[in-house]
Amino acid sequence: MKQDLKLLYGIFAYFVFVITIAYSVAFFGNLVVARTIDAAAIVPFSEALTVNFCLLLLFGLQHSGMARKSFKRWLHARMSRCLERSTFVLASSIALIAVLVLWQPMGGVVWSISNAIWSRAIYAVYFAGWGLMIYATFLMDHFEMFGLRQAWTAYQGGECWSPKFRTPGLYRHVRHPIYLGWLLILWASPIMTVTHLVFAAGMTIYMLVGIQFEERDLTVELPDYRQYKRKVPMLLPSFRKRLLQKVESDRSVSVPRL
Repeated sequence: MKQDLKLLYGIFAYFVFVITIAYSVAFFGNLVVARTIDAAAIVPFSEALTVNFCLLLLFGLQHSGMARKSFKRWLHARMSRCLERSTFVLASSIALIAVLVLWQPMGGVVWSISNAIWSRAIYAVYFAGWGLMIYATFLMDHFEMFGLRQAWTAYQGGECWSPKFRTPGLYRHVRHPIYLGWLLILWASPIMTVTHLVFAAGMTIYMLVGIQFEERDLTVELPDYRQYKRKVPMLLPSFRKRLLQKVESDRSVSVPRL
């Protein structure tokens, strides 16, 4: 029965994540749902800004705090290692739900694209961001990244270990394609209100800072990550870096003397 509960916990955490992401697509894209990120302001600006700042802080602390080794050691002492990822996914979903439910619109329009063609093009970029983010998770084993594989391993009575370092597909061109997808989601909007701008700017700052902490840990834990970081750009593909890699590869080939 205990093994069954571990599997159910992993499935539940993944289900909450999927529902949260589906709602987020509508919320941040001003689609379908009644209340979106660009809804009309209902509280004073200062109050809305305070609430939104606290929500961003909560989201950042949850993500960064649970990723620290000290927290993982604390968690491993209280539950199976196989449930670590599912717990992170569930906590992250709850933190995002808090943002979706409690976020306060602040009014004001920074830019508004009325041209239908440009508006559709921007929405295409928005959905491309979601597609990129989801596609990148499948490159790295989607079900492992969101805890289902570990929950299944626990159900079968197996041992869970940290995944090996790999760089499939897009990860050979940028180190963080998931964050790149998020940046497209945050900024690709035909209507950018003040509240949307605050969220996009706050999340962008968090990601850029969070990447530094994440990569610091990865450099310590993974011997190959330092070289990977040197050769592959962080967020945007670089033709120059790819060219330098080719030159280094060519130089490393030994050519027999005639």
